[in-house]
Amino acid sequence: MTRPLWTLAEIVLAVSGIVDAPDGKPGAVDAGLPVTGISIDTRTLAPGDLFVPLTDVRDGHEFVPAAFGRGAAAALVRASYARQPGDGLLIRVDDPLAAMQRLGVAARSRISPKARVVAVTGSAGKTGTKEMLRAALKAAAVSPDRVHAPEKSFNNHWGVPLTLARMPADVDYAVFEIGMNHAGEISPLTRMVRPHVAIVTNVLPVHVGNFADGIEGVASAKAEIFEGLEPGGAAVLLRDSDHFARLEAKARRQGARIVTFGRHPASDATLLSVEAHPEASGDPVSHVVARIEDGGEGFHVEYELGMPGEHLAVNSLAVVLALRELGCLRPASLKPLIELRPPGGRGARVRIETTGGRPILLLDESYNANPASTRAALANLAAVPREEFARRIAVLGDMLELGAATNDFHIGLADATAGCDVVFCCGPAMRHLFDVLPDARRGAWAPTSADLLPLAVAAISPGDVVMVKGSLGSRMAPIVDAVKKRFAG
Repeated sequence: MTRPLWTLAEIVLAVSGIVDAPDGKPGAVDAGLPVTGISIDTRTLAPGDLFVPLTDVRDGHEFVPAAFGRGAAAALVRASYARQPGDGLLIRVDDPLAAMQRLGVAARSRISPKARVVAVTGSAGKTGTKEMLRAALKAAAVSPDRVHAPEKSFNNHWGVPLTLARMPADVDYAVFEIGMNHAGEISPLTRMVRPHVAIVTNVLPVHVGNFADGIEGVASAKAEIFEGLEPGGAAVLLRDSDHFARLEAKARRQGARIVTFGRHPASDATLLSVEAHPEASGDPVSHVVARIEDGGEGFHVEYELGMPGEHLAVNSLAVVLALRELGCLRPASLKPLIELRPPGGRGARVRIETTGGRPILLLDESYNANPASTRAALANLAAVPREEFARRIAVLGDMLELGAATNDFHIGLADATAGCDVVFCCGPAMRHLFDVLPDARRGAWAPTSADLLPLAVAAISPGDVVMVKGSLGSRMAPIVDAVKKRFAG
């Protein structure tokens, strides 16, 4: 019989909760009641889950009755919550989020001392690196089921403890993604996770507008990840970063072993070459060759990566080093990387077969944007062969939270659009880019994505490749949806 994720008694002990039984008789409640999952969303809640009502736009306590209607085993509610008709077993606590954090800490404490934990942060590439690690570690584990990682980018103050609370006790490996918008946000999360390996993919001007000391503040905030590193743990750093010295110094102060990756010849994992070629399906695959230093000697590794782009190939070297540090760097561990594809909004490639006979290739980068990732997306757009897709169209929304240099960052993308035939822009910051583009490259500018949508979609034709990118707040996803709706079928 498979052990449940938690029992009622384990949860109550971990969260310091008080049991409130439907009939008012907590003594009659089975302490061994199995809880098979943790949910914060009644739309995806499965029978047997513990429901944790968090507060965002709405107070999650409004949905407690709905959670029981979907089969929740129990709900973790604040002490003042008034029981509603249909409510089942309640566990009353001071604050549901704080209680979920305590449950996450308990989950980390109960795994085997032999289990290994990896944490990933960085200004860009966190999710892709996390997915590479997940795939590689599944190939290395005793069983794929004994590798734990978040299905989505659950990397904030509630996402990390939720991922921890969902971690089974018998994992071999666990991977966590940790993000931040402000200083001090990573520190408490990494102390919960307590990684054996901590990766910083890069430091870029993302959320830089939230830091008085600019990009140096971003670097210091990323370096917080080392504060939770287990004794003897490894810090995996990009050797090419302008902020390498700052990250290295913080990692050493925390007692970390330093291992490095990148193009720099002094790296422990050095990218020698990356070449793109198409699979039989037409999807691009990157062939990566790297040199790995190992005790004064080196060896080469070669593997195929199913996510195109040199920046992703560089990040894959961090994965190689993490595998080495965990003692599971083998050809079989790298084999699954060819099967990975960028997720929706993060570089997903959608081929739309049109009624006109010629397809449209849609590059969906609508989830987020910063100067470096936008340059990389434009480079990927320019790399699409013209044999099948004759025209390259970029649809760009504002890059947000860049502070006083916002306009300069947008204007600075002008050279990166050289491989585009037409560029559409929306938002006040992107107006500055649009104004410096050559006349022949200008499609249209609009103040919002909603205003740009009809203009951009009307300009797209079968045979085009279209890349849509912008910060989440720029709301570029509806343009992606509109292109699919217009041309599908």
